[in-house]
Amino acid sequence: MLNKNPSTRTDTMTQTYTLEQIKTVCCQLDLSSEIEAGFVAYSAGQVKVPPVGELCFTEPPGDTHIKYGYIKNDDYFVIKIASGFYQNPQLGLPSNSGLMLIFCQKTGIPKALLLDEGYLTDVRTAIAGAISARYLAPENPSAIGVFGTGIQARMQVQYLKDLYPCRKVVAWGRSKESLHAYKADMSSMGFDVQTTNDPERVTAQCDLIITATPSSQPLFDAQLVREGTHITAMGADTPTKQELDAKLFTRAELVVADSIPQCIERGEIARALQTGTIDKDRIQELGSIISSQTSARTAPEQISIADLTGVAVQDIQIAKAVFAQLQAQTTSYA
Repeated sequence: MLNKNPSTRTDTMTQTYTLEQIKTVCCQLDLSSEIEAGFVAYSAGQVKVPPVGELCFTEPPGDTHIKYGYIKNDDYFVIKIASGFYQNPQLGLPSNSGLMLIFCQKTGIPKALLLDEGYLTDVRTAIAGAISARYLAPENPSAIGVFGTGIQARMQVQYLKDLYPCRKVVAWGRSKESLHAYKADMSSMGFDVQTTNDPERVTAQCDLIITATPSSQPLFDAQLVREGTHITAMGADTPTKQELDAKLFTRAELVVADSIPQCIERGEIARALQTGTIDKDRIQELGSIISSQTSARTAPEQISIADLTGVAVQDIQIAKAVFAQLQAQTTSYA
């Protein structure tokens, strides 16, 4: 009997791509523009993003996030699973892992499995930090401060390299070993790195600060922050994590969320709302600021905070762009 269904088995096959393949095409793409467009679409109400699915573990400490959604009238929807288990390096394993699934939005058929091992989550998070700095940070930072010594503490700084000539970095960490490794890695990339376990050394010298830890309590006192400082806080992506002193929100004139609904439930803004140090109507959304195409700063002495909890639209945009490039590359080799 003839198959009257116009679809073929080839049409419905799910393509699987490895980390090596994914990394090869990432360097060929303008992912920053893709993710900026995603934030704009999100703030314009064009994206459906359900609440984050989450599993939190204590023994050993770790968490797994399931983020998913779709852009209206788009070709695909994306489901991302990403984990962070913070004692993995002691076992010789990376702390982060994950994958992304791409489905046809018209049929629900899975189109691709991106076995990125958490790499795309790291990239889209670092890009979001750079986007935040572009619209919120001082025009020419005197020094970049980093709380943390892990993957994001590295990548957030790397992705600022094309934005600013500043190469001075002051990094805070809890152990001499991690700080030594951080300094060695970042120095090899052309940064002048000072290390410390004293938070005040970071806040005293730096007017662009990145917090990239899984901390559950504030890393530094609100009063230590200099006027004119921008802070990108991206470590607190669950309701139990906190890197910033909630009192800092009484000093900040610019408070920006990657997703207002999400930041009300988790991250630094959620803690500030709980303590009454910020009103909801003071929060702006990153996509709305990008739409204006101008810096949100109106005075050099303003303190600004970007609370980045990670939004599914970032995963949608990076997954789609990578998948399209992988398909084009496969076609060109055929």
